[in-house]
Amino acid sequence: MEKEVLKKPDYEKELLEIIRSGLSAEELKDLLSDYHDNDIAGALEQLSERERIHLYPMLGAEKVSEILTYMEDPAKYLKEISIDKAAKVISHMDSDDAVDILEEIDETVRNKLVQMMDDESSKDVKLILSYDDDEIGSLMTTNYISIGNQLTIRQAMRELVRQAGENDNISTIYVTDEGGCFYGAMDLKNLILAREGTSLVDIVSTSYPYVKDHEHISDCLERIKDYAEDSIPVLTDDGTIAGIITSQDIVEVVDEELGEDYAKLAGLTAEEDLKETTVASMKKRLPWLLILLFLGMAVSSVVGIFETVVAALPIVICFQSLILDMAGNVGTQSLAVTIRVLMDESLTARQKIGLVVKEGRVGLVNGLFLGGLAFAFIGCYILLFKQNPAAEAFRVSGCVGIALTAAMVISSIVGTVIPMFFHKIKVDPAVASGPLITTVNDFVAVITYYGLAWILLIR
Repeated sequence: MEKEVLKKPDYEKELLEIIRSGLSAEELKDLLSDYHDNDIAGALEQLSERERIHLYPMLGAEKVSEILTYMEDPAKYLKEISIDKAAKVISHMDSDDAVDILEEIDETVRNKLVQMMDDESSKDVKLILSYDDDEIGSLMTTNYISIGNQLTIRQAMRELVRQAGENDNISTIYVTDEGGCFYGAMDLKNLILAREGTSLVDIVSTSYPYVKDHEHISDCLERIKDYAEDSIPVLTDDGTIAGIITSQDIVEVVDEELGEDYAKLAGLTAEEDLKETTVASMKKRLPWLLILLFLGMAVSSVVGIFETVVAALPIVICFQSLILDMAGNVGTQSLAVTIRVLMDESLTARQKIGLVVKEGRVGLVNGLFLGGLAFAFIGCYILLFKQNPAAEAFRVSGCVGIALTAAMVISSIVGTVIPMFFHKIKVDPAVASGPLITTVNDFVAVITYYGLAWILLIR
């Protein structure tokens, strides 16, 4: 019995049974109102195209618009609806959601849909589409409540109720002055709790944060996150409100930024998805792989320079991968820390130098500890399993330990300095990707290891 209570309900299965039960449109809409739109979207994706086409008219344009925003590929399902009805569906969406779908549609069809939408929705969509993809205006929505600062509390409540019929982002209310410029903002709770004799301006925060519509997303993302508001207004150059950025928008942008950075750290020129063709994936991967191929050849040629070391002491080659792997791991760690720190645009030159010193110090301490362990364990391994004399065994392990320490210190500094250099020349530091850092550190580690082996073990 307890297991049944704790078992997660399969809402999508329930919804499929309801949709296929042959109910009338009214009965169906009534039952579906008890379920979240995300679950309904999941159920619709499991229906056949014929079933969905039969279902859309029963749900109505407004309900379909709400469900589409939760679908993985909404443009695909919008194509199943006639163009005039598709225009009505998009007209019911928030302007930012409508733009997201329209950008996935063929330009000719997109233009037709925008022309067929109602005047207000078409105007909002055209406004957002007018911004470049890297501008904050391209992410905003026009779904917000705005009232004038000259209203009384009673008038403000009446205006809120009137606008709430069209706009459901009501937790924060934006206030404008007599000229229509942004004056401040207030929480819905404060308006509800305000006494009738209270002046509206007394409950308005005039220092409320805002962003400009043409600001670059990357430039103001951290600032928006720091304020942790449900929404922030987007202003034009003349101070009027063009739209708002919601917390949901910020989450989506941060997720996209992380995806892009993750792709760059993996040595890709852009993100990939499951539906991408082999040729498209190859185009994203090949540029970095070609660069790394030639860098790898350089590393291999360095190993060839120390041919005499390998010929005289073949055992040293056994521990090459240990040095290279640890150097690469340390460099990647420093890279991740540095990219995160460089997100703070106010970082001074002194602080950057301090970061290099700190990473070098961390690399040294970790290197001494791990180098000591390598000295002890590798020495015992060569002594017991390779049957080498104790002096020779610990001479080789000592070389490995010193090389490991030196490689970790150098790799920590390289993993910090390279992204700083990219940042300095106005290139995304994430481009200093894991594969690049690893290859550079391989180059450094090979020279360090075989150079020390030649000095300490042969000369």
